[in-house]
Amino acid sequence: MTFDIVLLVVAALLLLIGFVGTIVPVLPGAPLAWCGLLCAHFSEYCAVPIWILAATGFVAAAVSVLDNIMPIAMTKKSGGSKWGTWGSTIGLVVGLFAGPLGILVCPFFGALIGELLHDSSDFKKSLNAAFGAFKGFLAGIGIKMAACAAFIWIFIWFLLKSSTKSV
Repeated sequence: MTFDIVLLVVAALLLLIGFVGTIVPVLPGAPLAWCGLLCAHFSEYCAVPIWILAATGFVAAAVSVLDNIMPIAMTKKSGGSKWGTWGSTIGLVVGLFAGPLGILVCPFFGALIGELLHDSSDFKKSLNAAFGAFKGFLAGIGIKMAACAAFIWIFIWFLLKSSTKSV
């Protein structure tokens, strides 16, 4: 019984840390949130079915891959280089120390600076590539947030469902 409560607390923490990981680049958001569902599966109070674990595991893996592909694809589509993608990522890390506005603004300026370092001859091209990298970055965050929010909803759903059975 006490171990089940510990599993629930660990599951909830992993889900919350996973959601934070949708914005913080060093935390693998969706995989951490999925580990929260895995912990919940082994708890008596929140038995997430194995088929949901399999489906959400696939989603977590797909989201992790897409998160890495989106900025690159959008940068290339906008005529940019790897410099813009790297600049966007570095800008995000810098933005973490600048608050919520920094998280949104710094990746764009990082991408722009990266593109200008790569090729300073065409500012308009660098600007388009920076917008592409930024859009890809935001798309990656969006899909991670959607997946993690769904995982949290699944956790709450089965927690409430399990609690009504035991009453």
